[in-house]
Amino acid sequence: MVAASILLNKDFAVGTTDPRLFGAFAEHLGRCIYGGLYEPGHPEADEKGFRKDVMALVKELGPTILRYPGGNFVSGYNWEDAVGPVEDRPKRLDLAWRSTEPNTFGTNEFIDWCRATGIEPMLAVNLGTRGGDAARNLVEYCNHPSGTYYSDLRAEHGWSEPHDVKFWCLGNEMDGPWQMEAKTATEYGRIATEAAKMMRWIDPSIELAACGSSSRRMPTFGEWEDTVLEHTFDHVEWISLHTYLNNYAEDTAAFLASPDLMDDFIEEVVAIADAVAARRLSDKRIMLSFDEWNVWYRTRRGSEGRTKPGWPVAPEILEEIYNMEDALAFGGAVISLLNHADRVRCACLAQLVNAIAPIMTETGGPAWRQTIFFPFADMSAHGQGRVLNGQVKSPTYDARYYDPRNTQDLYYPAKDVPYLKTASVYDPDRRTLTIFALNRHLTEEMQLDVTARSFADLTLEDAHELHDGDLEAINTKDEPDRITRKPLEGVRVQGGTISATLKPLSWNVIRLVER
Repeated sequence: MVAASILLNKDFAVGTTDPRLFGAFAEHLGRCIYGGLYEPGHPEADEKGFRKDVMALVKELGPTILRYPGGNFVSGYNWEDAVGPVEDRPKRLDLAWRSTEPNTFGTNEFIDWCRATGIEPMLAVNLGTRGGDAARNLVEYCNHPSGTYYSDLRAEHGWSEPHDVKFWCLGNEMDGPWQMEAKTATEYGRIATEAAKMMRWIDPSIELAACGSSSRRMPTFGEWEDTVLEHTFDHVEWISLHTYLNNYAEDTAAFLASPDLMDDFIEEVVAIADAVAARRLSDKRIMLSFDEWNVWYRTRRGSEGRTKPGWPVAPEILEEIYNMEDALAFGGAVISLLNHADRVRCACLAQLVNAIAPIMTETGGPAWRQTIFFPFADMSAHGQGRVLNGQVKSPTYDARYYDPRNTQDLYYPAKDVPYLKTASVYDPDRRTLTIFALNRHLTEEMQLDVTARSFADLTLEDAHELHDGDLEAINTKDEPDRITRKPLEGVRVQGGTISATLKPLSWNVIRLVER
């Protein structure tokens, strides 16, 4: 057995989580929309075609904001195609995912779905094949009350009240060669600045996110962020980050160390953003929107699993089946986001249904939870509050994490990786302390001792674990609860001291309340 400890003080915090940290992403990709969120004629569909069984699982999952409509899809999207009478909407070829887009679900349907689930909408504008003019027209369509062409068009389409969308993304991954009309940092910085100006002239209350580099391993990373923010600094509040963790090397220890690279990535982007501010002698701080993150690798490389021949509608692509091992790495990513709550104020799990998603469905059939569903639901339910600056002591290990790139294959050294990856959140309104703990040891149980100072007497409210002896275990429509939460037995609480034994390769949540 290995031993680890955490020292917590209620008065010392990293920051307070923003509600938008618990967001998700829905793109016109595979069966995320059609057959996922939206399936008219399904036995569980409501009068608008929204699957009620999916909506119930989404509410349980607890995302707070939803990014739409892309993703790569948005760089070739004409928003006007998907508003107005459905029978008049054109079908288009989507070059991003080699599919046919029927446009039967568009902006207004998305807003209705968000309202039905209590989720804040986040819209991305096309800065690939289009630009600032189309973007400002979409803002007018969505947010202007009435009396102009586009606001009156929205009313004509059946939505008299403005949608009042506050969070807008200025394109997507514009440094990626796979992107429609990819751009250099200067080209993108200029078009993003001009779009931002016009969008905010329409509605001064909106918030805008500039595209960061597509990933930390892109050759453009770093220089891209610096150049883009030089152009957009005065016009945006956010810059985006994207990361997908992988297990290509089939190395469990390295895979579970990979979320620590998210910590490095976040801190590097913070440093770049603050350097731009420093050059301007500005006290403005650009916040980070980690608006794509997940585990993804089986359906990622090559064309197999990414596209289907013949330009189909809603093909079964990117349908990653997540196992117990994936849930553990995913839990590590959850902890990384929580521990940077001071600057990562928004994050979006990519995606929500079917395509690299925590929820799976069968078209015409049932819906069920994938393994990664549970760490996210734990974060959204119990991650609100002040993230404490815990002092952690844990034995460590070394690993080599394999992260391929288009130009070369890379191995990152992962040195002094603590077996315990953890975050602790205090909610002053509910007077609760939640400890999220990932035991990354392959074979050994962990004796965890927590000292919580400045708290009133703590009592145990709940403790559960996600663990299975088979790392390859998955949930299916026939066995939807193969992986699920189970009680974490033997947690001991005495005053401000908490002790627990964590199984090897386990995700654990310990929830305490002040009396």
